[in-house]
Amino acid sequence: MSIVAAFMVPHPPMIVPAIGRGSEAQIEETTRAYEQVAEEVAACKPETIIITSPHSVMYSDYFHISPGRRAKGSFSQFGAGQVAFNETYDEELVNRICAIAAEEGFPAGTLGERDSRLDHGVMVPLWFIRQKYDGFRIVRIGLSGLPLTDHYRFGMMLREAVEAVGRRTVIIASGDLSHKLQSYGPYGFAPEGPEYDERIMDVCGRAAFGELLDFEETFCEKAAECGHRSFVIMAGAFDGMDVTAKTLSHQDVTGVGYGICTFYPKNEASDSEKTGRSSEKGTATSEKTALTAEKASSDRRFLTLHLQKKEKELEEKAAKSDPYVRLARQSLETYIRSGKTISVPEGLPAEMLQTRAGAFVSIHKHGKLRGCIGTIAPTSENVAREIIKNAVSASTQDPRFDPITEDELKWLEINVDVLGAPEKISSIEELDVKRYGVIVSCGYKRGLLLPDLEGVDTPQQQVSIAMKKGGIREWDPYTLERFEVVRHM
Repeated sequence: MSIVAAFMVPHPPMIVPAIGRGSEAQIEETTRAYEQVAEEVAACKPETIIITSPHSVMYSDYFHISPGRRAKGSFSQFGAGQVAFNETYDEELVNRICAIAAEEGFPAGTLGERDSRLDHGVMVPLWFIRQKYDGFRIVRIGLSGLPLTDHYRFGMMLREAVEAVGRRTVIIASGDLSHKLQSYGPYGFAPEGPEYDERIMDVCGRAAFGELLDFEETFCEKAAECGHRSFVIMAGAFDGMDVTAKTLSHQDVTGVGYGICTFYPKNEASDSEKTGRSSEKGTATSEKTALTAEKASSDRRFLTLHLQKKEKELEEKAAKSDPYVRLARQSLETYIRSGKTISVPEGLPAEMLQTRAGAFVSIHKHGKLRGCIGTIAPTSENVAREIIKNAVSASTQDPRFDPITEDELKWLEINVDVLGAPEKISSIEELDVKRYGVIVSCGYKRGLLLPDLEGVDTPQQQVSIAMKKGGIREWDPYTLERFEVVRHM
């Protein structure tokens, strides 16, 4: 047995009548689609339902799987405590998932549970399903701040575990879409909101799961989406499988997007076996179908295809990088592989040997920051030595991250920012987030933020982030400086 179906669903508490008290009528289309999902789940007769929820326990670098035998929850925080749940966990499946993750050195398991109560991302789907079907256990899984590729990979592990224990299983990918669809909504409007909803409904409606990995992190953040990582985990569980997808509904009347889709793996192997038994012609048809299925399987290994494409792009980008970035890469790669710091190589431009300046080395992996350390003012005899030193520090000493390992090197994108001299300013109005970086100082505390960063759109955001980095409180007396950079990519 394996994954027999999956469903992409939202989790607006107001859809439960005891909470909505009539207001749920405005999302009647979503309600009808949800009821159809519940009927389809019942028809699947799953022994276990895996529910991925953005509102379960979430860590930046770890996937939390709820431990124990049972869990309770209610809608009391929404004024409907009488609507309660007492669910049984599938401990055998949970243990197998944890074992597979441990074998692969993957950051997932049952550690760090902060709150054992079921969250509404789990309970809203259960409210519909329990009206149509009973007799199943659940596995409750939280999301993480790790890259989308890790979420897809985790979905692949879920399927491996399901197949290992022989459990008939359904996946519920719980998650709302954008929260910024209407100006009257609770989170306001952003142009990325409608764009996200249109893209995600198109991608999921076609089961084009590889495209889920192409959504930029900053785009998703600006759209204020909720469930993208849930959908990616689900996609990973279908890796290599041909899937039939159907869109049931999409609404945005509350300013929040609610999308519902169904996904069923096609059973081409059974059909071809059946055809093959009918005649010699059927045997030929069976072989042709098997070859077609094999090609479809290869075409739908979306993580492999994504990583192959990304690796090629990074190789081409690295080959075109300028001497500043090449020096940073050479420095960190040599140190990570051998533990040795390189000397200044020959053949560098004169400006790198004759100029002194502060420099920051920023490292990204799969679209996520992996390390960033630099110097505000020069500490070395020239900018080349500044880059060599800071590249090593950014890759091995950034306190926010574990040191970079050798197997990560091919996935790294590296930027070098060479800083101009800071100048004092008297007002935040003198900042321009695209042109200037900012230094906020209060006594011995200093926080710096580079210019032209994705997701930082206003001077207020820029100063606020710099203050947090420097441990400076908003009521502390502070001074501002701005600086320009030359960015090398």
